Amino acid sequence: MEELKTTGESKQFIVIKLGEEQYGIDIKYIENIVRMQHITRVPKVDSYLKGVINLRGEVIPVMSIRVKMGLQPDKETKSSRIIILKLGMNGQIGVIVDEVKEVVTLESDQIEKIAYDSKEEKDSFLYGVGKCAGGLISLLDLNSVVLENL
Repeated sequence: MEELKTTGESKQFIVIKLGEEQYGIDIKYIENIVRMQHITRVPKVDSYLKGVINLRGEVIPVMSIRVKMGLQPDKETKSSRIIILKLGMNGQIGVIVDEVKEVVTLESDQIEKIAYDSKEEKDSFLYGVGKCAGGLISLLDLNSVVLENL
């Protein structure tokens, strides 16, 4: 009989696609996942802030992670989704993703923390890389992706 490992703690991540890359978002931050819908533009905001949506009577700002990370602008497809994130005291924000793939559970020993140079901005959006059967998943640091400049 095999002994169960009780070492590290496990975390669940929603795996999303941005372009050809796969990223993981810690499931504890996710409030809802909705299909793309009409986004009302808001004047004089940063280019990565796409506007606001009305979700069940609540106005929620929506941002493009792709634009924020310096990637190509979003191309809306049937697979595009808006993930509604809980930001504690800051309320909620929607982020546009190309596709929502799956939920994965990673043990702490499957997560490699990233040591980065603060000048390397794109890397600062990640806090680690998860290793799972499907390969490597870059784990998004939502504090630096979403909260910075809000």
